[in-house]
Amino acid sequence: MTKADIVNEISRETGIDKMEVLKAVESFMDEVKKSLGKGENVYLRGFGSFIVKKRAEKTARNISRNTTIIIPEHNIPAFKPAKTFMSDVK
Repeated sequence: MTKADIVNEISRETGIDKMEVLKAVESFMDEVKKSLGKGENVYLRGFGSFIVKKRAEKTARNISRNTTIIIPEHNIPAFKPAKTFMSDVK
């Protein structure tokens, strides 16, 4: 399912104009990105959590040049589904 599919479904189910739904979906995604960028987690009860995970520094190999490089510690976004969400998917 794509973002356009989500917008179409919400518009069809609620009767709200597609452009208004698109603005709402875009705003939601922007707010999640801003919060994660600041290191703040986003909790949606019954759905899941958008969290920031910290990756430790590690050594990696460049096989083509036969060298090692150090990848510094960094943060990555992740999604952790809620238990009710998981049970609905199963």
